[in-house]
Amino acid sequence: KHGIKVELWRALSDKVVQRVITEAQGGRHAVDVIETNGPEMEMLAREKVLAEFHSPHQADLPAAAIPSHRTWFPDRMNFFVVAFNTAKVKRSEIPTTYEGFVDPKWKGRIGIEATDAEWMATLIKKWGDKKGMEYFRKLSAMKPDVRKGHVLLAELIAAGEVPVGLTVYNSNVESLKRKGAPIDFVPVQPVAARPQGIGVARGAPHPHAALLFTDFVLSPEGQKLFESMGRVPASTRVKSALNDFPFTLIEPATVLEEAPRWEKVWAELFLTK
Repeated sequence: KHGIKVELWRALSDKVVQRVITEAQGGRHAVDVIETNGPEMEMLAREKVLAEFHSPHQADLPAAAIPSHRTWFPDRMNFFVVAFNTAKVKRSEIPTTYEGFVDPKWKGRIGIEATDAEWMATLIKKWGDKKGMEYFRKLSAMKPDVRKGHVLLAELIAAGEVPVGLTVYNSNVESLKRKGAPIDFVPVQPVAARPQGIGVARGAPHPHAALLFTDFVLSPEGQKLFESMGRVPASTRVKSALNDFPFTLIEPATVLEEAPRWEKVWAELFLTK
């Protein structure tokens, strides 16, 4: 759009954080824009490697997902939804709430992703400690199939190896569905939503180009491009089947501060048996 050549470096979120911090500490300012998971963007904000910026499109974003320091903004969302193999499970069989999955008929048919303590924490906070912990103890007793990697879990569902996944990103489902795989999702309530974020590096060598890029990503044009790629736009101006349902926002700062507590509970329930 602006004739600017963009050089992309893509990696897992923890690697992105590691590289940005290492380069900043070494005085090597090679990056202009960072885009990754919300909690990891919050880590970078706390390390003071992001610059405060403002965008004309920030009014289109969910206010609760915008950090007060304004050094990063949500640009897309990861919704935790229930995915199912359409050849093995009928949509009408999927319960309307997560409580339905502790029915004995689901034993041996459900899977979860190994790192989703934040999903559990969000549901427990929504329901209250007593009800929430009681539910997750029951879910633990169901001995769900625990797999590492959200893309992998979605692929296993599409392959029929795991009939139903409780903690699947709907963008991963959409990508496989568009390729003709027998997979679909239901936004079983409560839907936990984790923002992905975009920010400008404090030492950006091309700050004006960086702002042009972030504005494009956050604009309706950029957000519609996300939607066309099967990603969930954060903008409230771009409605699609991928974001048109109620959701409960996962607060990235809370994820960082409370991670040890929830990861301990999660490990005891699902990883050590």
